[in-house]
Amino acid sequence: MDSFYEHHVLHSLGIAKILKFQSQSSVLDVGTGGGFPGIPLAILFPEVQFELIDSIRKKIKVVNSIGSYLELKNITAQQIHAGQYLKKVDFVVSRAVTQMELFVPWIKNNINLKSNHELKNGILYLKGGDLNQELKNFPKACQYDLKNHFNEPFFETKKVVHLPI
Repeated sequence: MDSFYEHHVLHSLGIAKILKFQSQSSVLDVGTGGGFPGIPLAILFPEVQFELIDSIRKKIKVVNSIGSYLELKNITAQQIHAGQYLKKVDFVVSRAVTQMELFVPWIKNNINLKSNHELKNGILYLKGGDLNQELKNFPKACQYDLKNHFNEPFFETKKVVHLPI
């Protein structure tokens, strides 16, 4: 709990250092767990609709409780696997759910083709470490170092990966 803010909330908000979501955008948080990165982003961007999904019912119950307690009107949460999700969104966000090779097929058909953002619609993925090998089959992927935005040592190897779809 000593590192909760830094490791979860601030880390989630690293996505906002890379992209400011436009009003009325839609964002899908895949593998949200306890609501990260979706809930901190929903607080920061109240005019954006966030859908948080996870395959584990207990985690979605927690997300719904937090959303209700915080009176967040711009989030919905459901227990579903990413491959079963059928709606179109502008961006998919996630925190290191799996390797990009496995992740992309789950969600590639959920991205709106029309983009209204500075970055092309696609994936904004929070990951750490050396990602060059993992991303070798994704030449359009861009890595943004969070150490350029946060001074804490935790962020030394943390990145936001943008993969346009």
